[in-house]
Amino acid sequence: MQSNPKDCSGPTAGTGRTNRREVLRAALTGFSGLTLPGLYRLRELASSTTNQPRTAIILVWLRGGASHLETFDPKPLAPAEYRGPYQPIATNVPGIDICELLPRLSKIADKYAILRSVAHSGGGHPAGSLQVLSGDTAPGDKPRPIFPDWMTVASYLRPDRPGQLPKYVAVNPVDRYDNFQIAGPTFLGPSYEPFKVTGNPDEPKFEVLGANLNDEKMTNRLIQKDALRNRLDKLGRSINQAGEMNAFDAYQAQALNLLVSPQAREAFDLSREPDEIRESYGRHQWGQQCLMARRLVEAGVEIVSTEFDGPLCGRVNNWDDHAVNHHVFDAIKFRAPFFDQAVSALIEDVYARGLDQQVLVVVTGEFGRTPRISHVASSGKGEASAAKGVVQPGRDHWPRANSMLFAGGGIRTGQVIGATDSLGEDPISRRVSPRDFLATIYRHLELEHAGRAIFDRTGQTTPILSSGKPIPELARTIL
Repeated sequence: MQSNPKDCSGPTAGTGRTNRREVLRAALTGFSGLTLPGLYRLRELASSTTNQPRTAIILVWLRGGASHLETFDPKPLAPAEYRGPYQPIATNVPGIDICELLPRLSKIADKYAILRSVAHSGGGHPAGSLQVLSGDTAPGDKPRPIFPDWMTVASYLRPDRPGQLPKYVAVNPVDRYDNFQIAGPTFLGPSYEPFKVTGNPDEPKFEVLGANLNDEKMTNRLIQKDALRNRLDKLGRSINQAGEMNAFDAYQAQALNLLVSPQAREAFDLSREPDEIRESYGRHQWGQQCLMARRLVEAGVEIVSTEFDGPLCGRVNNWDDHAVNHHVFDAIKFRAPFFDQAVSALIEDVYARGLDQQVLVVVTGEFGRTPRISHVASSGKGEASAAKGVVQPGRDHWPRANSMLFAGGGIRTGQVIGATDSLGEDPISRRVSPRDFLATIYRHLELEHAGRAIFDRTGQTTPILSSGKPIPELARTIL
């Protein structure tokens, strides 16, 4: 039997004592796909000290890479071949300007921080995504990741707690770029996949798969899980003999009922929100994805990712604004109102509901866009794109500079960290790598990643993060 990975540095390492949470995890994950009941037991074993809310993160992922120049790092004095048509707009924090297409965000700059100096070597969408999401430093594209993404690593490392929703939920999942897989648990195994919510939450008939027993697919899935009872019972008896688990069947039943529980139904049910709240986020897919993300973290989910792509992006359904795909300036103008409304409403709601010390909102994509404007014939007519053959402006991939937005999380907001040169090509102060970004994420989630490693399927140890330091300017101000 092939074993799944284990954290090899747990709190009892070197003491001669075995951490029973890790023993159970090791035993249970030996049965691929059979770990969920065990996770409930692990939650009970690991949650005896506190009921205080734990930190959480909402990741808003801009698939394809947004232009830093037309969002959070405008360069109005650049030469014409670099400069777009949009001007900076002053925010409510003196000295901080962002693009004029983001008027709502300009009014709440005191509630977020902008990091303008992220740089890496991954020039393709898969490579850039893997660098930012998993810390893989390889510059070339891969068909699938080698290392697990930070969302599943965090889900794996954080102790489970009883009676709560899954730790990690993906609302319009961050998982693929065309035929490439850009995120996933890799050698951590399928039991660490997020609970995935797909579809448009703004549609009247939208329904979360698994939150309704009338859903035939989900019912069949639960039946298939229940058919595994004999093997689970066998495992449960062996663990009971070691004195480590009691009432295994109860936890199996809880696992099978998780996604049809009243708590789950309520967390995913946007109809419970007042109309004015739903309107404030925007009655469109991105707005309602963000509203669901807020509801989930408020209900106890600790990691929520949500991807902004699809028709609200323009013709090719992403932020990849090559001239062959989009007229870059028409594209950013088309999508900016949806983006501006959804993200600003999410940030304001996090603060209004008193979640700003607990929940960190992160907005980023895999890289920025080329400062020098390119001109290429369009490959087809559509939203934000001229007819096929018409030459139009675009910006290409640019891993040498990217901007990220951070809100809440107990950090000092109303600040800009780092700077790029006058053209927006390269950082000139506070250059930050994706691994620094990941170290910052782990710090917020209160995970001591330094020196920790997990076993891969070959039995070799893999560091959680072999380099990178948390960004000090994004540290919590209240601990």
